[in-house]
Amino acid sequence: MECAGRVSLHVRLRLAILVFLPLAVLATGLAGLVYLVAQQEGRWLANDPQVQLAEDAAARLDAGGKPGDQVGAAPVDIARSLAPFVVVYGPTGTILATGGTLDGQPPAVPAGVLESGRSSGRNAVTWQPRPEVRVATVTVPWNGGTVLAGRSLRLVEEQASRLELVVGAAWLAILAALAVAALIVAHLWPRSAAPA
Repeated sequence: MECAGRVSLHVRLRLAILVFLPLAVLATGLAGLVYLVAQQEGRWLANDPQVQLAEDAAARLDAGGKPGDQVGAAPVDIARSLAPFVVVYGPTGTILATGGTLDGQPPAVPAGVLESGRSSGRNAVTWQPRPEVRVATVTVPWNGGTVLAGRSLRLVEEQASRLELVVGAAWLAILAALAVAALIVAHLWPRSAAPA
């Protein structure tokens, strides 16, 4: 009788695992999907102000505006400030005017960023000029070169870190609930219907 009880416990534990595993895989996939969609949405939305700033500056330049008039009066330290900035480049990639600085110098983006903006009409990339400085940039062409608008991703990345913690905690709670539910199902399952 004791042996039969052990076998029954073993069978019910197998049943609990059979119930739990596919649900755990599903919960893991859904948690990953929620995180990925929310994180990417936050990153895409981080480009919105820069699109407007770059396109408006390019339109003013094409209408005869001066490069220096397209940037702010006080330069933005892109390593510390969350404020957006604009940089106007000439046809060869030389800086004509800048509203942003990095370590006291005009920011020097890779040439490919400007070339891609010129050839495709708009180039949105994450630029990391040095560790712990990440900038969402949008580059668009104008008749005399390109305009780049950017701003720090610090807040977006802080929000992504909080999102990771929330989704991770929810995932663990769901897995724990599924484990308990699987054990309850296995316990309540009719003895004659349990898998051998």
